[in-house]
Amino acid sequence: MKRRRYIPAFLCHYSGKLSAAYLLQYIFQPLYRIKDIMNDELILVDEHDNTAGYDEKLRVHQLGLLHRAFSVFLFNDAGELLIQQRAFSKYHSGGLWANSCCSHPRRGESLEQATQRRLREELGISCPLQPAGHIIYRAEVPPSLIEHEYDHLFTGHYNGVFSLNPQEVAAVRWISLTDLKKEIQNHPEQFAEWFKVIAGKFSPLQITTS
Repeated sequence: MKRRRYIPAFLCHYSGKLSAAYLLQYIFQPLYRIKDIMNDELILVDEHDNTAGYDEKLRVHQLGLLHRAFSVFLFNDAGELLIQQRAFSKYHSGGLWANSCCSHPRRGESLEQATQRRLREELGISCPLQPAGHIIYRAEVPPSLIEHEYDHLFTGHYNGVFSLNPQEVAAVRWISLTDLKKEIQNHPEQFAEWFKVIAGKFSPLQITTS
């Protein structure tokens, strides 16, 4: 079995630049990936989603600064939700199950552009999406990070095939809403913190009909 490359988040300490440990997990990735990490920044916002500034991704997650994000929920004809298992090489929440796609818009990028970019980069697809509200949440991400997001929610309908990016996604599967609720209740440790928060505050039915 091929051994997964993984660097625990607690080895990544902020020092004014992205830490060496944070970069080491990508050392065997293409050069364009390293460039993206070096330039990675998040959009800081207030509680009304007004832009308040910009800061490095790792620092934002270490300090728990409120920032703009989005979460996509894709459903098929059977009403099942697509969930993804995050790549094990992710610097936090690697190997955990989360919603169909989630990330952050870049500076100067609209939410529509950002969601479509990440659908292509993670799942290899394009799919029309509909806004489904937003949620502000704060959740501790083991072992030492904090997700504090103004999270824009989007839903979509998709029945096609996927071309998964192994640098981003380990696996995907369709799951009924009933089974998802049971799995989160019985095995919460297998799911990303933000996904559990969103699922607890917004029922999947509410999300799909917003």
